[in-house]
Amino acid sequence: MTQKRATPTLRRRRVGGQLRRWIGTAKAGDIAKQMQWDGTRLSRILTGTYRISAADIRKLADIVGVDDPEAVEEVARAAEEPLSSAWWKPYAGSIGQNYLDFIELESDARELQIHHPAILPGLLQSPGYVREMITRAPTAVSAEHAEMLVAIRQARQIVLNKVDRLHALVPESALHATFESGPALMRDQILRLLDLSAMPNIELQLIPLTAHPTYGSNGAITVMSFKHPWAKVASTDSPMGGNHTEDAQQVGFLEKDFAAIAGIARPVDKSRDVLHQYLEGLQK
Repeated sequence: MTQKRATPTLRRRRVGGQLRRWIGTAKAGDIAKQMQWDGTRLSRILTGTYRISAADIRKLADIVGVDDPEAVEEVARAAEEPLSSAWWKPYAGSIGQNYLDFIELESDARELQIHHPAILPGLLQSPGYVREMITRAPTAVSAEHAEMLVAIRQARQIVLNKVDRLHALVPESALHATFESGPALMRDQILRLLDLSAMPNIELQLIPLTAHPTYGSNGAITVMSFKHPWAKVASTDSPMGGNHTEDAQQVGFLEKDFAAIAGIARPVDKSRDVLHQYLEGLQK
């Protein structure tokens, strides 16, 4: 039976990456022969171009000696899980592939570490703040496209109720922003932060105004951890949509950077106290 070529979706690339880690230094030709494949088919599976069935994942794992049934079943599940029902699928073709990939990764993550040096992270933004940041952005987009981006950012926030832990570092300077629509927007945003910080799975720290500017100078960071055995992913934001990597060294560098910023940020309880102070100031 001829294997049909498939678009290398994020999930297939992730499956292929995990298979490469399992294969390690083993000879691909020997593995392909035992799988009764040609070398081209194995190569394309490992790069995510071809699908691989759950049964073949179990067989390949057995061949290379993977003694981790939980991990094997998790990768097998991911290989066959349909994405047709994912809420972001209708937006394919309307937004960049990097952003779509980020949304999928974010949705699958068990733990998120988020820092933005200038504004409030998207997952923590109130509806008014979301609309303000997107519709008044200096980049020229149509009103229709802006509304789509608003809907996407708000839909992403469903992960707040799914993720095991979200650790967010919020710049206190962002609370000083003023908007043409008036102080009610920031008041609603601070109330949103207080509500979120009361959730048991969310840890929110404010980066004080007195923090040295070197903390956060590397830009926005998101580090995502997943169910075993998936590798961690680090994402850096940019006006062009951002980039993400599974490279262990790069992820480790950004985790270290995040930890350093968290170390100079206000503790969680003190951060809530400061948020209450800002809220009281806006209510006078």
